[in-house]
Amino acid sequence: MKDLPDPKDPVELIGQAYERLLESAIDDARELEDKTGPVLHQLIDKARQKLSDMGELTAEEIDQISEYLKRDLRDAANYVVETGEDVKTWLGFDLSLIADRLRELFIQAADQTTIELQQLQEQAEAAGYHTGEITGPGTLVCDGCGEELHFYKPGRIPPCPKCHGTSFHRKSA
Repeated sequence: MKDLPDPKDPVELIGQAYERLLESAIDDARELEDKTGPVLHQLIDKARQKLSDMGELTAEEIDQISEYLKRDLRDAANYVVETGEDVKTWLGFDLSLIADRLRELFIQAADQTTIELQQLQEQAEAAGYHTGEITGPGTLVCDGCGEELHFYKPGRIPPCPKCHGTSFHRKSA
């Protein structure tokens, strides 16, 4: 797992932990034959222990980041299955705005989760997003007023800058 610089901002620390969790799960998945979504989710759970051992975050923060990452991957995979579009479209903005490493990791993980959805032929309902949670790259739309929030890296979801709403959904093309 890549060591990242020691951030001063707690939100930056959580965003970096999100990236480390994703990176560790993908690295472990590369070693396996079975790369379906359930296995990836198990590897995310395994990577949680690695983050815990680093001692930078509380167990509760690590659990939340793990759930946020799983939610984002399910949402991306669900979008791909429902629309036939790719993860690039799901993000809702130009992929060049995301760091190369994060973009590649997220697309790989979402592709593996897509395989799970196609094999099971289930349509998972996209989870809502709320102020205070962490989200991965992409565009969220305020449920109250339609304002778009663009995330170019993992970050904490703020209240809507326009109406101060706290509930969002992922923009899909």
